[in-house]
Amino acid sequence: MGDSFCASCQTPLVHRYLWATGSLSAQIPAGTKVADRYEVISHQIWLDTQPGLPPDVPEELPKEVIPYLRLYQERLHLPQAYGFACYLEGDTTDILLLENVPIDETGNIYPTIVEAWEQATAVRQVYWLWQILQLWTPLSELGLSRSLLVVDNLRVEGWCVRLLELYQTPADEKLSLQNLGQCWRFWVASAKASVAKGLENIVQQMCETEVELEAINIQLNNLLLASAAELPLVLKVAGSTDIGPVMAQNEDACYPNALTDLDEPLLPHLSIVCDGIGGHEGGEVASKLAVQSVKLQIRAFLTEVTEQTVLVSPELLQEQLEASLRVINNLISARNNQQKRQGKERMATTIVMAVQVPQRVQTSTGWQSNNTHELYLANIGDSRAYWITRNYCQLLTVDDDVATREVRLGQSLYRKAILRADASALTQALGTKDAESLRLKVQRLIVEEDGILLLCSDGLSDNNWVEQSWQNYAIPVLTGELTVEDAVANWINLANEKNGHDNTSVVLTYYRVSPEYLVPVTPALPEEIIEAEIQKEQEELEELEEPISLTESSRSLLDLDLDLDLDLDLDLDISEEPFTSPIILPTLIRKPKLGKGLVRLGVVLALLVGGTMGLFAWWQINPQGFQQMCRQFPQRVQQVCPPGK
Repeated sequence: MGDSFCASCQTPLVHRYLWATGSLSAQIPAGTKVADRYEVISHQIWLDTQPGLPPDVPEELPKEVIPYLRLYQERLHLPQAYGFACYLEGDTTDILLLENVPIDETGNIYPTIVEAWEQATAVRQVYWLWQILQLWTPLSELGLSRSLLVVDNLRVEGWCVRLLELYQTPADEKLSLQNLGQCWRFWVASAKASVAKGLENIVQQMCETEVELEAINIQLNNLLLASAAELPLVLKVAGSTDIGPVMAQNEDACYPNALTDLDEPLLPHLSIVCDGIGGHEGGEVASKLAVQSVKLQIRAFLTEVTEQTVLVSPELLQEQLEASLRVINNLISARNNQQKRQGKERMATTIVMAVQVPQRVQTSTGWQSNNTHELYLANIGDSRAYWITRNYCQLLTVDDDVATREVRLGQSLYRKAILRADASALTQALGTKDAESLRLKVQRLIVEEDGILLLCSDGLSDNNWVEQSWQNYAIPVLTGELTVEDAVANWINLANEKNGHDNTSVVLTYYRVSPEYLVPVTPALPEEIIEAEIQKEQEELEELEEPISLTESSRSLLDLDLDLDLDLDLDLDISEEPFTSPIILPTLIRKPKLGKGLVRLGVVLALLVGGTMGLFAWWQINPQGFQQMCRQFPQRVQQVCPPGK
């Protein structure tokens, strides 16, 4: 206990904490050893002391375990069936053990929503409720909606709602949105002021009327986006792909990469990683074709979204992204047909992509924001996406492989399925079959905390190296000690050192919602340094003499570079209509040139100090008016405004 590595061979030790279900497990005291394998750490929390061995699983799976398997695609929020354990010899009742439960790496259970509610931000409170509402339908279809009404069952890991276990709804009990509203009513009573009224109205409708789920979903989503848009949002993205130490060619492709123009308009809203299949002139072509096609599709997608005068629903945005992936699939499939490729000769590619959609919305406090903080994520194959903060690393995607298929179809528990010889074989990829046969899922996340989105191919994710190394490679980025570009290079070096059997692609996007403020007092500088700084500032202002029509987080998507260096013979209709932001920022007025005299310098410094003191006084006397003025500034300037009082 407490060791991270094996004392003899230095292999990283796996601490797999499990949740033991049922009333029998609740009676077993801490310190007990069950089945000579499981150490009871605390109430229903067990540690598998032999995680390298497969757990016991009966040949015929009990019916109570099937819902866990059917809902495997929801593993971000729901636990997974691990195995069974017999407490007493001769006992006919086996205890079901669950993994992927809301227990941290030290064996402590995450707090309930009730415990974390009052400390949560307004947007996080709404976000938790929105996640529960998204789980209502899939759980209700399997008779498990009661799972969302047991308060102690609902745990939170930062932004993410996670369930301890699934509860079957009794056959004679019909649960509806009214029951869910009654559960929420107690939480909403102590919601943050900016969202309290909106939540109270939604809960009242759920409790008192036969309201449709769709209507509640729309209202809750609008409130979520309006509250999220109150936060600033700054994105930094970098990516790279590497052939690896043993491969003859690189079949990976990613966006952005080391050759990407930093002024390219799609940055930083789009990130992609593709891992090609089909060998040289197969997988290499498929992955590059997919990346370039995605860029075209997303350019058109974002152009269409920004032309809308009302919020586009998550369902419609997800449908559009799914349709884009089907188009790309058919492009690769058509190339296979043209070249008469059959069976394993057909080229294909995995893909994981993230799109940050900058919709406009009126915020909870009534001003117009340029970004709703929506992040859409799609994957096909086994390229992965992780969300990483200072406190946790969360796998966001589910691999499309044989092991996952066996679990999803209710044929096997995951720990048994991964023992198959073909467990890691892909069950779908872009280009292998008709688009109608693809099983797609596009997730929607809300960016409401500082974090890193890591997209990577299996050259890095194999053998769980992301889960084992994230603290050393991601936290320095979040603390400002390491650039995003350097972190990408470091992670690729780790993949080559620890895995080394494949190409590796890594794309990191750093999302920052916490504001950065200017230091109010700076040390005095020599006169020549002051003059140099003033001259530099003057030159920067001269470069901005033309009116600015775009914000930092919503640049126009123009002039997409389609230089593939490949003869792809694509017949694509690329619209040249620009993607532009509707907000026009005022022209910056050029400052008059300053002489080198000390008198003029003193005047300038006096004006700066006086102006600063005047603004400070305005903020103290009329903070609301000052904040309204601040919101008229560009996003970068807004970040240095002091917070509302």
